Amino acid sequence: MIDLHTHTTFSDGELIPSELVRRAESIGYSVLGITDHADYTNIEHILSCVSRIKYLEDVLDMRILVGVELTHVHPVKIGPLAGYARKLGAEIVVVHGETPVEPVRPGTNLAAIEAGVDILAHPGFITQEEAEMARDRGVCLEITSRSGHNITNGHVVRMAKLAGAKMVVDTDSHAPRDLISRSRAIEVAMGAGLDRNEASAVVEQHALVNERWGR
Repeated sequence: MIDLHTHTTFSDGELIPSELVRRAESIGYSVLGITDHADYTNIEHILSCVSRIKYLEDVLDMRILVGVELTHVHPVKIGPLAGYARKLGAEIVVVHGETPVEPVRPGTNLAAIEAGVDILAHPGFITQEEAEMARDRGVCLEITSRSGHNITNGHVVRMAKLAGAKMVVDTDSHAPRDLISRSRAIEVAMGAGLDRNEASAVVEQHALVNERWGR
């Protein structure tokens, strides 16, 4: 299982990084991304602290990637902050997309795609034009297992397929119960409208990881 969108106590998650990693390892994760909620007020603190979890990589059969989820950042500020995150060493930059269950500012999806972030999380009612731009910029559109955000998964898959954009399945885990198995990830993707072969390909051939780290 590959999951590049999870949270710890450094934002609103329930687990410290070491416990999150151990729980993920115990159910067969091979790559785990820790992407705590960040804006200009806390991004240095998150990345400087969470990056220390790398101390576990030499004793685990797991790749741990440290990043941030830029959350409720004004669209005008997303591009500069994404660049700053990378300058600070973020291996993954996720943007909290326009989910319909939170008051995310309109224009967030477009700004994230224009910035060329790695993953646009739970992008809600993303337009086909935005999905086409995501394809061209190499931005992965997220199919999420997280309750609430997942109500638009079917729409996201439809737009991604029409545009030929890359899709990834992530959990947006905040608590132990949010972590899922590979088989559950495939079910999430199938529930969003992919057939079994398509769902298996999205889960097992994670676009971002295969492209960047050759897993």
